[in-house]
Amino acid sequence: MVERDRPADADPLAWIRAQTPVLQSLAEDSAERSPLDGLTVAVASHLEPKTGVFVETLHEAGADVLFTGSNPHSVHGDVVAHLDDLDGVRGFAWEGMDHDDLDIAQHELLAAGPDVVCSDGAELLVKAHAEHPEVADDLLGAAEQTTSGVSRVEAMDADGALSVPVYRVNHTPVKHWFDNVHGTGESALANVMLSTNTVLSGSTVVVAGYGYVGRGIAQKARGIGARTVVTEVDPRKALQAHMHGHEVRPMAEAASEGDLFVTATGNCHVIREEHFDRMQDGTVLCNVGHRNVEIAIDDLRSMSVDRAEMGDGITCFELPDGRVVNLLADGELVNLAGPFSQGHPAGVMDTTFGAMFATVRHLATADEVPAPGAYDVPTRIDREVASRKLDALGVDVDEMTDLQEEYLASWDRESVV
Repeated sequence: MVERDRPADADPLAWIRAQTPVLQSLAEDSAERSPLDGLTVAVASHLEPKTGVFVETLHEAGADVLFTGSNPHSVHGDVVAHLDDLDGVRGFAWEGMDHDDLDIAQHELLAAGPDVVCSDGAELLVKAHAEHPEVADDLLGAAEQTTSGVSRVEAMDADGALSVPVYRVNHTPVKHWFDNVHGTGESALANVMLSTNTVLSGSTVVVAGYGYVGRGIAQKARGIGARTVVTEVDPRKALQAHMHGHEVRPMAEAASEGDLFVTATGNCHVIREEHFDRMQDGTVLCNVGHRNVEIAIDDLRSMSVDRAEMGDGITCFELPDGRVVNLLADGELVNLAGPFSQGHPAGVMDTTFGAMFATVRHLATADEVPAPGAYDVPTRIDREVASRKLDALGVDVDEMTDLQEEYLASWDRESVV
């Protein structure tokens, strides 16, 4: 990650506030009513400016906030310092920390006893249940913003291990339609092009996984002018990729065709030794899944006869036959851990963090807290966030007439019109 050279007194969040009208409107509405007054909210996310504005919004709504990272490589020191200066906000992170430091910091945060958890990858939630059961038992609830985190929450629920209600913010339309598709798609490819100083037009881009994230990357890559190949394990998503005009191949076949490989599955060892054996000289690999396990880096290390840093965030692995495979950002999130990374665009994260905030507000103000389990975010919250965004954009929509509402609510529609 490049050093952020700002004046000592610069506000690292100023530019982002101007691009997050949903969060600003929520903060303004909440400043008078303080709906989170008396609540301690824990935030584990990528500690860059958009997350900083989210923490500010929670704080302005009356919450005490404990924050830590979800990845050590995406911690911005200036953001941490700015947030630490706020009364009622306490940080458990610093720029330059490693995975062991982050693990310790997350445990220290949990020991401080949060009431609500806003999680990325369900890291805090899993740690609370596994190693701080007294904290988990006292939690009011949680909100999870990532695909991989939701899958972990659902696995906990299926095992009977979940002791709190968790809202799947990732699954709400204002999150996955925009953040996953457009935010990841644009930020990942932009960082690849900046890091490698290469042109994607005319190249072959292989995308592993065709969920919302993979779909966004494949669509954006094709829009740039790349040939797109998708690999999948789910026949429904593979069919969807085919119908969207992408070629669909098993990874064993795609391995010999790709110039750039992007993993977006949330699973492990999607690209491994058998695939490295087939790759072209100069192939570039990167990951946008939650953790750096999608590419089997240990396989690549053991296969290589030489290894060198070819530039900021680019590791070159030379294979025995002279072929070179290039790994970006050490297999971490290329749009957050790469040398030019700034994460998702602020305008996209505005709706994601808006949905997270509104979900926390719902937990804090609901007449009755639901039983432990995984829940969809109420539709009214999703619609509220979308409406706030449209208002900020100056976009108007139609409203249904009374007759139209009556028609849709009736099973005997011939009697309505």
